[in-house]
Amino acid sequence: MRPFLRQGGFTLVELLVAISILAIVAVLGWRGLDSIVRARTTLTTQMETTRGMQLAFAQMQSDCERIALRDVVDQRPFLQVGADRITLVRQVFVDNQPTRLQVVAYRIVNGTLIRRESQATRDLVQLDALWQAATSDADTSGAVELESNVASMQVATWVNKDWRQAGVDPNANAGATGGQASAFANQVNPDAAASLDPTGLQVALQVQGQQAPLIKSFLLVP
Repeated sequence: MRPFLRQGGFTLVELLVAISILAIVAVLGWRGLDSIVRARTTLTTQMETTRGMQLAFAQMQSDCERIALRDVVDQRPFLQVGADRITLVRQVFVDNQPTRLQVVAYRIVNGTLIRRESQATRDLVQLDALWQAATSDADTSGAVELESNVASMQVATWVNKDWRQAGVDPNANAGATGGQASAFANQVNPDAAASLDPTGLQVALQVQGQQAPLIKSFLLVP
């Protein structure tokens, strides 16, 4: 009589143990992959936001480098800063054409940093109207969206070797009001007022979801 030969294979218990181990490994692997994907998505978003902020700061720097100071605008306002807003007059240079002036406004609107520029002009009376429209937010010209998800914009001016936050009048002794860093045609002593003109601008953009703002400083040199 032949002896009974046991066929090779796994028992039900062994199969259940193996399946349980594979399930645990699969869950751990999925969690690790999911965390990697989430981290990559977050990093990509942050890089895109940083790139957008760099482009916005580059545009601000270009405008600051072309700012039209008091001697160019004949003692008129050339810069006004406040919470979530910057308004300035810049010079426009075109080959074989006379220099013209343009009012540029930066605003935070519904969490988006926008830039609006007026038409260029050589007429100072028209410049007054363009300035009034920009500072009163009555300008309806097309705006360019520079960056979204911006919670706030804080602005400071460099005056007499000190940073002055927007909202604190840097020209109180020269007759300016409302945190406006600018020059006026009716100044009694324009030379004294010129000493209070800001020579630098610092912009801090607070992005939604980030703890620290992105800060950039600019020289106000035409």
